[in-house]
Amino acid sequence: MSSPGAPHHGTPLAPLENVPLAPRCTMGVGGPARFFVEAADEAAVLAALRWAQERGVDLHVLGGGSNLVVADAGVDGLVVKVALRGVSSREAGDGVDVTAAAGEAWDALVAHAVERGWAGLECLSGIPGLVGATPIQNVGAYGQEVSQTVTAVRALDRRTGEIVMLAPEDCGFGYRTSRFKSGEPDRFIVLGVTYRLLAGGAPAVRYADVESDLARRGIARPSLADVRASVLAIRRSKSMVLDPDDPNRRSCGSFFLNPVVDQATFERVSLAAGDPTMPRWREADGRVKLPAAWLIEHAGLRRGDGPGPVALSTRHSLAIVCHEGARAADVAAFAREIRA
Repeated sequence: MSSPGAPHHGTPLAPLENVPLAPRCTMGVGGPARFFVEAADEAAVLAALRWAQERGVDLHVLGGGSNLVVADAGVDGLVVKVALRGVSSREAGDGVDVTAAAGEAWDALVAHAVERGWAGLECLSGIPGLVGATPIQNVGAYGQEVSQTVTAVRALDRRTGEIVMLAPEDCGFGYRTSRFKSGEPDRFIVLGVTYRLLAGGAPAVRYADVESDLARRGIARPSLADVRASVLAIRRSKSMVLDPDDPNRRSCGSFFLNPVVDQATFERVSLAAGDPTMPRWREADGRVKLPAAWLIEHAGLRRGDGPGPVALSTRHSLAIVCHEGARAADVAAFAREIRA
């Protein structure tokens, strides 16, 4: 794979107008972008920022479209589709620093690491989307999250127009969040990410689902590839990989976060549920994480239930799926109903 390219000054920016966004997002809903441009290098991202600032229009960033619900009215501004490519690696002590441009497909990068025996990303197999989204969401699954491996984020600071390198402590990582998402959500455009992986490291097996799939296959000492295969199989069984033949394919994955509550709230929920076996995880700060899927199902919403063209996935109660004729307004209304 090639190395991420440095900025160079190309042709002037010429955005397209009224470009449909629904086909570029996994939910397949929403209106058009007023202006749209695909940025294949850092210079194009910089040019897009300047173009938007000079015209006083909002700038929005699009990656793989797997965590977005675009409004039915569309996006009144310039949408930049991040298409920066390139992956490079270098030895770092007993580890390997892998740097990937923001437009690289995430699962392809995980496969690349697993094939080379680099541990640290194997449980994050099958997650749709691009590399640039991973530090924003602090993407995590099956006992791993990217904040455990990220050593640097290369980003364009929209406030100053400068390209900056952010260390992990600058990123404000938390459970499924970061400075890029919750702290200063409109300040940085992620251009590339560096991950520190362990050459020849053992895979992470921290989740019962992964353990039981490995046991079912008779694997006592799993390799990275074994764990990746288990994670992909589990995700596929929940319609959490992109599969064009899956009736649940038009979703953005887990729509709802597991709520983290204080002890008093936990006791109130536990009492209301009337189930002493309600699953829960104790956090380091004394708070309690509750499984959103369990709460949704025990609130009386079954998999496959939903109003007309939107419904819960038939395989996973955290996912809202769209069928023919669905609109973004339907998704938002159904999400509000489930939360309530």
